Amino acid sequence: MLTDSHAHLDFPEFEGQIDAVLERAAQAGVTRIVTIGTTLESSRKALEIAEKHPQIYAAVGIHPGSAHETDPADLAGLREVAAHPKVVAIGETGLDYYRLPETGVAEIKAAQARFFTAHLELAAERGLNVCIHQRGECFQETLALMEPFAGKFRAVFHCFGGSPADARRLVALGHLISFTGIVTFKNGHLMQSCAASIPSGSYMVETDSPYLAPVPFRGKPCEPAFTRQTAEKIADLRGEPLERVAADTEAAASAFFRFAS
Repeated sequence: MLTDSHAHLDFPEFEGQIDAVLERAAQAGVTRIVTIGTTLESSRKALEIAEKHPQIYAAVGIHPGSAHETDPADLAGLREVAAHPKVVAIGETGLDYYRLPETGVAEIKAAQARFFTAHLELAAERGLNVCIHQRGECFQETLALMEPFAGKFRAVFHCFGGSPADARRLVALGHLISFTGIVTFKNGHLMQSCAASIPSGSYMVETDSPYLAPVPFRGKPCEPAFTRQTAEKIADLRGEPLERVAADTEAAASAFFRFAS
């Protein structure tokens, strides 16, 4: 049994395909999926999908890449959505400093910080954990914004792209990291080092569907069934049977998301 801890089933690539996607996932041993919102509308769609399928749960949030273009009033709508029992986390939220435009950078960063803080406040209010998006040179800034909320929730750094030292720091703070298909790429050496060395119980697996399909599906639309290839690669890197990786990541996901039917 595996959980795809981060997918985007509300995206156009999956329209009208959810039943087939779930069947292929089940055949691969992927029995639970967390579908992640990226805007208020996306979060509502994610919840609609989760309501229709017992093996799907939702996380709701506004992606940092959309923060500077989003009406702050959407945060009130997000709070309403987050009250639903099938919402198991807040996010994805965080900071994204990758490929910022040449102008307006200060305003964009400020908007991201405001929205991120609002998400963290909502997580603390609802007693939910947080799915973090952190891309570009903003690791220290991300941790600084999280520091006032220490002990109020845990976070998973999805599609983790940092160093083994960064991973150890997050684990020491009580957080998790999550690996995508990047761990199977030929140029994924850094992630492979992290996967080989991170303590059991401190990581999860995900697809970030429809992105980042693992080898041998690289270049194709990703889907939850491909969680298995990522888990198999991690098992190889750790010198462990797939069953051990599956058990460890299932335990981590169950504790983090506190799944309930």
